[in-house]
Amino acid sequence: MTKKVAIIASNGGVFDAYKVFNIATAAAATDMEVAIFFTFEGLNLIHKEAYKQLPMPEGKEHFAEGFAKANVPAIPELVEMAQEMGVRFIGCQMTIDVMGLEKEAFVDGIDIGGAVTFLEYAKDADITLTF
Repeated sequence: MTKKVAIIASNGGVFDAYKVFNIATAAAATDMEVAIFFTFEGLNLIHKEAYKQLPMPEGKEHFAEGFAKANVPAIPELVEMAQEMGVRFIGCQMTIDVMGLEKEAFVDGIDIGGAVTFLEYAKDADITLTF
């Protein structure tokens, strides 16, 4: 039986993105089923414009050079990789409505749903994480 991983992404910085997508792609690479629920600032991780320039925590700017030296993929590449590996992206309907955004503002291939949509998936998840 396939193990399921449920991730909530509620923060929108570059470190948050690396945590979310590294865990998601690692799980998918080991044949786990993965869904990520993006809510509040976490929606930045899949926003077509915002995800290209996610904020680095203050005082941590030197990490940008480290990411480059270590050949760490940029967030848009990690998003694409996760999607190619079958990771399901669910954008929070309530947050999207509150922010006055449309589905088209986000990367292609996402689902829009509320907490109930995510809970339906997460209720029998083997691993649940929040970032």
